[in-house]
Amino acid sequence: MEQEKKNSDHIPGSALQVMEGVEQPDQINSEAVKKFKARKRSQHTVEELVEGILTGNRTLLSKAITLVESSLPDHQEQAQLIITACLQSLNSEIRNTKFEIQNPKFEIRNQSIRVGITGVPGVGKSTFIEALGKHLTAKGHKLAVLAIDPSSSRSKGSILGDKTRMEELAVDPNAFIRPSPAAGSLGGVARKTRETIILCEAAGFDVIFVETVGVGQSETTVHSMVDFFLLLMLAGAGDELQGIKRGIIEMADAIVVNKADGDNMNKAKTARMEYANALHLFPPPDSGWTPVADICSARSRMGIDHVWEIIMEHRKITGDNGYFHRRRMEQNRQIFRETIETGLQRHFFAQKEISQVIAKLEQEIMNGLENPYRKANELLEKYFRKE
Repeated sequence: MEQEKKNSDHIPGSALQVMEGVEQPDQINSEAVKKFKARKRSQHTVEELVEGILTGNRTLLSKAITLVESSLPDHQEQAQLIITACLQSLNSEIRNTKFEIQNPKFEIRNQSIRVGITGVPGVGKSTFIEALGKHLTAKGHKLAVLAIDPSSSRSKGSILGDKTRMEELAVDPNAFIRPSPAAGSLGGVARKTRETIILCEAAGFDVIFVETVGVGQSETTVHSMVDFFLLLMLAGAGDELQGIKRGIIEMADAIVVNKADGDNMNKAKTARMEYANALHLFPPPDSGWTPVADICSARSRMGIDHVWEIIMEHRKITGDNGYFHRRRMEQNRQIFRETIETGLQRHFFAQKEISQVIAKLEQEIMNGLENPYRKANELLEKYFRKE
């Protein structure tokens, strides 16, 4: 049979004739390898990234923010150099420029304003931000939106869907949207949001929005890094939110009832009166500003312009009485302390003697074999003895 098969290979039209196969491609895509190597060679230096940021190059701004968000030691070293250069640029610009407020719209020039925006899921934060953002870009402002997306506790991934939700703003040449995963940080606030704000301001964005995941501990952190804190609410939410309202309302500079349109208009007006009465029950804030309640419809964009007027009125009052400057200095102090805490934590876990035993101790603690307090104190004592 073997001989017959060999002979049939040479017989024209034989059914047993073996045809030549298709040549198989290489398992490694050489073109892809070339592109990858070229991309690695084209990595930008710190100087190039800083120059790109200061000239408003969004691609280089995004790359710099990626370095800031990275936990790799090399990236962190580069990020700190970039942040330092951007801070120096901002400080020299502020010192050499007189702050101007134009009446009657109180438009700010040569210095940014940071606005924190929060509210329960479903309140319409993304729609509101897009409506207010389009209003601002139409007035000539440059807007940066730092949207913190919730991360999965299992996969550590996030949806990062804000560019999809803000379709108009995403293609606006005067707007920059940066979705960032919360990555397990306190209350869902991205660990490097403060540094990202600095980079965006150095890139020329004069309005910074920080959108939080939702109502929770994150609001306290966001409140500490912004100039104005805006709480979006819904009409007829019921008593199920009463447990979280107190702490958030105390921090709010303004409460805006969204979705005030159609059949919901009367409910929204009633809710505004209730929140306005509630605000009067709290002690007056140190800023000298009296928090206000208002209504709007982000979908129809009714009342959006008035919300911005409220923010500008707050900026004027706090600027005149010096609170704005004091708050910015307090934010710098907070950055100072957080940087120390982050550095100590990173240095602690990077120690070889610590990293070698910590996994073993965690497993023993999980099995109930060790006291977590005692073992934690032992590791700290070992760390400080080495220092």
